Amino acid sequence: MTLSPTGHPDRLVARRWFLKQCGVGLGAIGLADLLGATASAAKEDPLAPRKPHFAPKAKNVIFLFMAGGPSHLELFDNKPGLAKWDGKLPPPHLLDGYRAAFINPNSKFLGPKFKFARHGQSGAELSELLPHLATVADDLCIVKSMTTDAFNHAPAQIFLSTGAQQFGRPSLGAWTLYGLGSESRDLPGFVVFSTGGKGPSGGNSNWGSGFLPTVYQGTQFRTGGEPVLYLANPRGVDRSLQKDTLDGLSALDQMRLDEVGDPEIATRINSFERAFRMQATAPDVMDIAKEPKHILDMYGAEPGKPSFANTCLLARRLVEKGVRFVEIFHESWDQHGNLVGDLKKNCKNTDQASAALIKDLKRLGLLDSTLVVWGGEFGRTPMVQGGSDGRDHHPNCFTMWLAGGGVKPGITLGESDEFGFNVTADKVHVHDLNATILHLLGFNHTRLTYRFQGRDFRLTDVHGNVVNKVLA
Repeated sequence: MTLSPTGHPDRLVARRWFLKQCGVGLGAIGLADLLGATASAAKEDPLAPRKPHFAPKAKNVIFLFMAGGPSHLELFDNKPGLAKWDGKLPPPHLLDGYRAAFINPNSKFLGPKFKFARHGQSGAELSELLPHLATVADDLCIVKSMTTDAFNHAPAQIFLSTGAQQFGRPSLGAWTLYGLGSESRDLPGFVVFSTGGKGPSGGNSNWGSGFLPTVYQGTQFRTGGEPVLYLANPRGVDRSLQKDTLDGLSALDQMRLDEVGDPEIATRINSFERAFRMQATAPDVMDIAKEPKHILDMYGAEPGKPSFANTCLLARRLVEKGVRFVEIFHESWDQHGNLVGDLKKNCKNTDQASAALIKDLKRLGLLDSTLVVWGGEFGRTPMVQGGSDGRDHHPNCFTMWLAGGGVKPGITLGESDEFGFNVTADKVHVHDLNATILHLLGFNHTRLTYRFQGRDFRLTDVHGNVVNKVLA
């Protein structure tokens, strides 16, 4: 006797119900076969080291993200001729079609506020605000011709980080981890710090995984106290009891993973297992007090006192342990007013440690395989804002620098006009920078893709060219 949908034997099965349920059943058979393959693949460690498209120059990245928009005119792009225009209106042709964030386009020019000098055999021209960076001038590749599409903080930061101004795309660090995996089993493959007065305007989208599995997103470490909360077990819970508990959870998660093949379950398993291992590893890695005094002094680091210097030293220690991507956000560079005072403070907090990081990596033989990137989301206008001492956001031209990791040392790429307003030679768009970083990591940026919503996505969208002039 055939049962009806309600379970009553005295009712025949309706044709519509039969077709509906049979269709689901047949579909489930095919789906089970597909998910079986997915679940089998998901059992593999999603963070296992993987080979890129070709031999990489860099294995690790340390990105010093100077959020807020450092003024290229006061730090890297010397424009002595701008002093002659101080207090004068810009030529009309300069502002044709220009979109400003806040200032009146008719604002007057503001002359440079600091002296510049040439350093090293390369003759790199740097501001007096960067005396420590000047000592490693011959290790730097300074790009004075950066451009971007956004002129407000959050969209511009997210654009630099993800290749799109909207939320929801994977970050550069997530793409790196997705492509290369991690060489550290006991620590996250992508670690993030936030220093300065506040976090980045773009928030955690700057290190998110977007539509990639969440196992590839950045893990934010604290700059003081325990790097991650709850690393220590509560009273009465020892390692043995904790392991038994986690083994039980892992077994349940694995059963569910085998059943449905959801990669987020694999992320959950990996997260619990890594957290267990981190309890034994992270406290030691994060203890910079174990560093020799001369190393602490070189960075200007003080154990137990949160600072940009401490995080730069931690970045080096993490890279030594196989962490693939370390990013430090220092949100203090938005000088709409008090340009002179704030820039002095910013450079005092970051210059020494940035230079020390390069020296330290070089001392340990890690600079050749570690790409260091320094820069913010855009530059600042040559026109004044905020009374008599401030500059507005400026996407048309700004400066970043790179070091190590297959980059040509001791060069300066790009030029801007007499005002530092527009790029005049060797323009490097944000998409070009990201394409170049992926190239140094061994990837063809057009082939590092992830299928989502019916099409293949990539970090550089449909844009970007590798900047061959910066490659060693």
